[in-house]
Amino acid sequence: MKPITALIGRIELPMLLAGVIVAGGLWGFLELMEIATDRAPHALDSEILLWFRVEGHPDVPIGPTWLPKMVRDITALGSAAVLTLITAATALYFFVVRRPASGLFVIAAVASGQIVATLLKTGIDRPRPDVVPHLMQESSLSFPSGHAMISALVYLTLGALASQTAHNQATRIYILSLAVFVSLLVGISRLYLGVHWPSDVMAGWCAGFAWAMLWWMAARLIQPNGGPDTDSSGKVSNIHNDV
Repeated sequence: MKPITALIGRIELPMLLAGVIVAGGLWGFLELMEIATDRAPHALDSEILLWFRVEGHPDVPIGPTWLPKMVRDITALGSAAVLTLITAATALYFFVVRRPASGLFVIAAVASGQIVATLLKTGIDRPRPDVVPHLMQESSLSFPSGHAMISALVYLTLGALASQTAHNQATRIYILSLAVFVSLLVGISRLYLGVHWPSDVMAGWCAGFAWAMLWWMAARLIQPNGGPDTDSSGKVSNIHNDV
């Protein structure tokens, strides 16, 4: 009973909130998966995509002429190339400052998330939407949105790491809010470009946020028994302090 009592004693409000996000994310994903497996397009999915086009002209995006280019720049923040570069640079930084547990944590969280996203796409096998013309070329399957899922995972994970260096609660909230905002912006850009159904994007957000929180919870739970990191000042720290 002692290990169970000790575990319960370590549960705190952030852990409970993370658990709620995980549970909510998984529930949301399963509900959206039912829509994705129905081969007939969902009416709301189609309607939302048409919101981003001029009424009566589904080939014309709303907004000024420069907006589509800006949206393509925003969607690149969730591309495999950009997220791989950010992940590699962050992990390398932690190795340089002698915090290898944090570097391995980032790599494992992102790599595992990418594997899960690929398996889900292959297993559900949902084609891209054809309600509106695509404003950029995509060839992979549609559900869930990899841009939405992996950007949510990467930016929330890095936001959690960065927030640990903040000296006050307001700064931590700002950092985490910024991570969520960028993730949401990437997902919305996929809808504007017409390359994903809205349910694809929402499922990506649900899965990405849930996966990030699962890794964060795992780090918090194993912290007392985890291998220590040694930071650049020679002090011993561990993944709990890093994450």
